Amino acid sequence: MTDFVKLLTRKNSLRKQCQTLSSADIEKAIADLTEILEEKQAQEEELLAVERERAEKIEAIKQSMQEAGIGLDDLMVLVDAPVKKKVAPKYQITDESGEVHQWSGRGRTPAVFQAAFAKGKTKEDFLI
Repeated sequence: MTDFVKLLTRKNSLRKQCQTLSSADIEKAIADLTEILEEKQAQEEELLAVERERAEKIEAIKQSMQEAGIGLDDLMVLVDAPVKKKVAPKYQITDESGEVHQWSGRGRTPAVFQAAFAKGKTKEDFLI
């Protein structure tokens, strides 16, 4: 707590500091503090109204979900699901055992493609 805040929140300290002030100066300080208080109360009321509105919206969503037979677990599946888009393969190679390998050309080069490149082949040789 700053010294100023301590001064304002302790009546005896405030009284001591106000001894040299005139009544008009004290009235001005009170008027300023009252204005600041009203602004602060208005801000707090606005925050409470926003929170109330948010809570009402959440309750309406919960009600809609219940009416639709949707549970929170149904939504959590969507949240946990990966959002990655699968990229279509661009290259294809058949290895010596007859197994087909496909690669999009992105990310780490699969070993079967690396082996073919080591033998002098290029990516263009395996375009789909």
